[in-house]
Formats: sequence, structure tokens, C-alpha cells
Amino acid sequence: MNVYRLVITVKEINGKCPVFKVGDKIIVESPKIVVKETDAICIHALASMMTMLVPLARGVSFKKLGLAKEEKEVGYVQCLDPGPPYTNGGTVLFEIRREKFLET
Repeated sequence: MNVYRLVITVKEINGKCPVFKVGDKIIVESPKIVVKETDAICIHALASMMTMLVPLARGVSFKKLGLAKEEKEVGYVQCLDPGPPYTNGGTVLFEIRREKFLET
């Protein structure tokens, strides 16, 4: 089984995000977040993608998980904050890209 490194990149921010800016990255080498290569971590954003990270790191299809329209090594999720007019925050769109990391 292959294990993949996940590169999660902030693609868009609608509203205001107190944590991320466009281009920020979170690096995951399951089961750990590579802190030295990660720009920021937000518990709201992490919560919205947490259940997807282990399956994606083990090769489950982005399309099968509903994160992409086509079979590719990239998919999309967004944080839970709805932004204005409901909160003072904003919704962040993340791209998750998979890179081969380890073969077992």
C-alpha cells in the first residue's frame, strides 16, 4: 500500500480569516502534521477535513470521497466558518494535493 504526503494549500478566502492567508500550507505525513513546513493551523479548518486526511493519505480517491469531480490527485474542502452576515470570520477554501511519500 502507498502512503501519501498531503499538501493542503489555502486557495481562496471569502470574508476575513484570522488565521490563514492565501497560499498558506499545512503539510501532513499521516499521522502527523509537519509543523516545521506548516504555515498555520486552525482548529475549525482542521475539524472540517480531519475525517478525510487518513483515507486520502492511504490512497482513497478524492472523487469517491466527494472532494473532486474527476479522478486526479487533488481535491477541495472548506472550513466551517460561514462568514458574514453570520460570523465575523470567513470561509477558507483549501486544495489538498497528494504526493507519493512511502511505499509499504
